[in-house]
Amino acid sequence: QVQLVESGGGSVQSGGSLRLSCEASGYTYSRYCMGWFRQAPGKEREGVATIDDADSMRYADSVKGRFTISQDNAKNTLYLQMNSLKPEDTAMYYCAAGRRYYSVGSCGLHTSQYNYWGQGTQVTVSS
Repeated sequence: QVQLVESGGGSVQSGGSLRLSCEASGYTYSRYCMGWFRQAPGKEREGVATIDDADSMRYADSVKGRFTISQDNAKNTLYLQMNSLKPEDTAMYYCAAGRRYYSVGSCGLHTSQYNYWGQGTQVTVSS
């Protein structure tokens, strides 16, 4: 059974930084997509950043240059380093995993590509 457990959320002021972690277990696909998504109150869940088994990454335009996704395969952990945070980054952040069916670099930012989800960790950025 796949389990994804996020941690690292919190409250920061605008311009601050946070690092989110997602510990994965029970995930056995050798070709995979993993990603961070977020959902603010009253809004749809949106993709923030994704990474695949070849370390190919993709970012939403709104976070490019500020957020960095990475993974430590030895620890089965996914990270999201968030710098220069803005109030509009306030949301519940979710870790997600899915199988990579197509070529390297094909992991998209759409929720439909991911089968497994964590419980979320709250990020609040105050101005």
